[in-house]
Amino acid sequence: MTISKINFNFKSNIMKNFLFKTTIIASLFVLLISCNGEKKEAVAESPAIAVKVSGVSENSNSDFVSASGKIEAENSADLSTRMMGYVTKVYVQIGQQVKAGQLLVSINNSDLLAKKAQVDASILQATAGYNNAKKDYDRFVALFKQQSASQKELDDMTARYEMAKAGLEGAKQMRNEVMAQFNYSNITAPFSGVVTNTFVKEGDMANPGMPLVSVEGASKLQVTAMVSEGDITSIKKGMPVTVLVKSSNEKLTGKVSEVSVSAKNTGGQYLVKINLDKTDSAVLSGMFVNVQFPVENKSAATLNTMVLVPESALVRQGQLTGIYTVGNENVALLRWLRTGKTFGDKVEVLSGLSADENYIISAEGKLFNGAKVSIQ
Repeated sequence: MTISKINFNFKSNIMKNFLFKTTIIASLFVLLISCNGEKKEAVAESPAIAVKVSGVSENSNSDFVSASGKIEAENSADLSTRMMGYVTKVYVQIGQQVKAGQLLVSINNSDLLAKKAQVDASILQATAGYNNAKKDYDRFVALFKQQSASQKELDDMTARYEMAKAGLEGAKQMRNEVMAQFNYSNITAPFSGVVTNTFVKEGDMANPGMPLVSVEGASKLQVTAMVSEGDITSIKKGMPVTVLVKSSNEKLTGKVSEVSVSAKNTGGQYLVKINLDKTDSAVLSGMFVNVQFPVENKSAATLNTMVLVPESALVRQGQLTGIYTVGNENVALLRWLRTGKTFGDKVEVLSGLSADENYIISAEGKLFNGAKVSIQ
């Protein structure tokens, strides 16, 4: 075979491969255009979603300030002891109802019993010495009146009598100290309530100041809320408030009982306590709530700058918060927002939505970015 014929066959194969690849690429391009057109046509032909829109609400329902808080018992205590010893018995369990004075925990007191026996013996000894010294003192007083004893002898007997009297009193006070220690070996409930936690079990070593049992009064509950510095001046003691339990959406009423005047130790937030008027068994200590404080002296200039939207209109995706607006040609557009305080069922919008824009408050179908909408 000649060289010219080999070159011709080689070029012919290259040309065939090129034409084959070009044909495949062209076919894929036509298919992509066709699919894209069908997708646009499907979106265009999909029925419009019926929606309701509303303008931005300014100053609506802004007659109160909202703050987050937590329900807790008015009476609560972490019980501990002043003595060291092994825990011999824990008489209660978590969630158990207890009465005032009921025994909760007992601590081994064998060393106290030994001290008590020693003190009792010292009291007997001091009592015997005192009685003997008193008899001698009375005798020398009578002899001194009869001029049968000198002043020096009477003074010595008086000193002996006073020392015996002081020794007996000291022994009695030592006994009182030992008896007081027995109160710390038997831990009792300071008030009626419920056991919320037990920190020890039988055999553990109890140390002074270490919590053993936590007890909360179940009869009265209160709410502690943290209020910002911009709103604390509007809150007064005795003000009626509305409390919304987040877990159950139950509404409670109460009154402000305490208002802190310092935020030194609370990170710029002011502590406010609310006494609840009435609660049921479904409301428990530790539940998170939202407290609504009525605002009476909020300046009109501040209120007029607030942009409020309903909580139900917001879209939450992870840490992002947005709202659907209506764009050109009635298309839903998802707008991401930066929100602020909550005022009842409305949320303040700090950025992302201007005062002249409409937003979607409800839809009869599932909205998505770019969906066709029909305003009702």
